[in-house]
Amino acid sequence: MIGRRLRASLRGWGGVGSMVLACALALVFTLSLPLARASRDGSPGLGGQGLAEATQAKADDCGGHPERKSPPPSGDESGPKVREIKKRGYLSVGVDQNSYRWGYRDPNTRGGDLEGFDIDLAREIARRIIGDPNAVRFHAIPTNQRIPAIKSGQVDMVVRTMTITCDRLDEVAFSAPYFVTGQQVLAPKASGITGYDKSLAGKRICSAEGSTANTRLAEDKKSGRLAASADISTTVPNQLDCLVELQLGEVDAVVTDGALAASQAAQDPTVELKGKPFTTEYYGVAMNKNAEDLVRRVNQVLVDYLGSGWQASYTKWLSPTLGPGSASSRPPAS
Repeated sequence: MIGRRLRASLRGWGGVGSMVLACALALVFTLSLPLARASRDGSPGLGGQGLAEATQAKADDCGGHPERKSPPPSGDESGPKVREIKKRGYLSVGVDQNSYRWGYRDPNTRGGDLEGFDIDLAREIARRIIGDPNAVRFHAIPTNQRIPAIKSGQVDMVVRTMTITCDRLDEVAFSAPYFVTGQQVLAPKASGITGYDKSLAGKRICSAEGSTANTRLAEDKKSGRLAASADISTTVPNQLDCLVELQLGEVDAVVTDGALAASQAAQDPTVELKGKPFTTEYYGVAMNKNAEDLVRRVNQVLVDYLGSGWQASYTKWLSPTLGPGSASSRPPAS
């Protein structure tokens, strides 16, 4: 049964096998790629199998809304970090190269340049600060190395489906949010799993190290919201590795952001989203805490981009998996 499921999945988009190979490459997180060419408190929203929707659940508690903790936008480019980037002539950005439609290399396109929703945003930031959307040096960063890469100075910023949380705000600075989604369960279509509920009892669940999913699973198991018999011990450096574990039959379910899960379901026709999202997640651009001038400048870029450019990028990359009517299909309210 596992073999049939895996073979079926490999017949999906470009072969998930290609993505597995790319995933292995991403483990070398210091890989530097060449210059690129090419208000929400309330009740849970509705969601269904195969469609990721953001919920209205309460965000992590740091004043209630960590996504509102970013400094005001500014077009001033006289600050030290912005001047350093402009003098250098390129932006150094940590990204994913394995998340379908977010940051990935399409094996079916000539050249295999990085592309996706997050890549579009990184290029827009470079265009607005440096004047050239191609003045970016991308670094493939595993999920669990996003914060270390920022703190060490390896990158100027991370644009990699990174949720703004209170704990992370203690270590890095975030821009204002540029996307809203929610945690969701991904599992084989034929499984008896129905969502983030009692159907996970006795099941093996995979999450990425350092992810909000991993934190939430641990908290819910401790509090009793998640069944005590659920096994959450399987963690991986990169979120896509969980899909591989699922395909190999090593785990029964994956918990991750619904927007990422929807893209993975599009790659593998044997899996689907189960039940409704159970959190609200706001993605932000992460930067060093000592680079407030850069944070403010990026926030000004977002003011303009969310009003013009964001929607076209969503339609191109994410609408095929999330749908035009998804709660994620609109920019976060400013």
